[in-house]
Amino acid sequence: MAEKRDSHAQRIRARRFTPLKRAIKVPVWADVGLRLGGALSLVFIVVLIHWLDRDGLVDNYDGNITFLDVVYFTMISITTTGFGDIAPVSPQSRLVEAVIVTPIRFAVIFIFVGAAYNFVIKRSWERLRMARIQDQLTGHYVVLGFGVSGSEAVGELIARGTDPACIVVMDMDKDRLLQAEELGCNVMEADATRDEHLLALRIAQAKTVLVSAGRDDANILIVLTVRHLAPHVPISVVVRAADNELLARQAGANNVINPVRFTGLLLAGSAQGAHVADYLMDLASFGGRVQLVERPVMAEEIGRPMTNLATGGYALRVYRNEEAIGFWESGTCTLQAGDTVVEIVPNKGGPG
Repeated sequence: MAEKRDSHAQRIRARRFTPLKRAIKVPVWADVGLRLGGALSLVFIVVLIHWLDRDGLVDNYDGNITFLDVVYFTMISITTTGFGDIAPVSPQSRLVEAVIVTPIRFAVIFIFVGAAYNFVIKRSWERLRMARIQDQLTGHYVVLGFGVSGSEAVGELIARGTDPACIVVMDMDKDRLLQAEELGCNVMEADATRDEHLLALRIAQAKTVLVSAGRDDANILIVLTVRHLAPHVPISVVVRAADNELLARQAGANNVINPVRFTGLLLAGSAQGAHVADYLMDLASFGGRVQLVERPVMAEEIGRPMTNLATGGYALRVYRNEEAIGFWESGTCTLQAGDTVVEIVPNKGGPG
């Protein structure tokens, strides 16, 4: 299974996605100030060099080189205007212009060209890319938190056949986002408790939301925010403390997963038999020989017994009007329209 995931990841690395949105390290005004300060520092260095080497310059107007003349010559030299009224004539001055001033001239130009690219071209292009990605976001999976649980969930979704372009990962950690981007996911560096950040990735149009921010309090707050913005989107959340499971459901989570409790179930199962835990892992993972599938009842299955599914799978439960009906109960004699079936099917992509 690991080899299959590695090969899948290699296939999709070729189409890396531009992040939906990236936070800048410093405010715009600070970045402009730093660039301007760097450029002025370089100009000051050139003024100082020209002033110290003013004897190698000639003024074709009055023959006298003043400090104002040095500043003027520096500016027209750096900007490559070059009117010719002041020019270097001594070999030393020409060497200074060629070896020292010319590299500084290029540096100043690159600073201003880089600033223009970052603040005009690049930002406009990123806004267009972000708008394009947003237009395509519908029926997508939103993963809020890309830690251990979130990354495993994304890997399992991809292994089950989900297109990474349909997955949006939000996290505050750049390294985690780079890992998600390498898988082909859309990523966004932002706070999942902020309304504007969730609205930017069209949370209300999502197919489902997976919340795993690392802390129960943060997870519950995120669930509250998501439920406020997307009243009808299914939400699954990871909660590690049993006392917080009820709070997570009250916050609006449809599914509450407690990894500590699941680990306990596996341990208890292994104590009851050597193969119970193995079979539970088979059911939970795409890499097992069997797979749990939840789906709506098919049209051709309506009226059939629970034991006669069109997929050839084995039905464990039917959810009807929010009531869970087991395969041993009398209410499962026939399937009805609107039923949701939970079945076990052979995993064709699994081992054996």
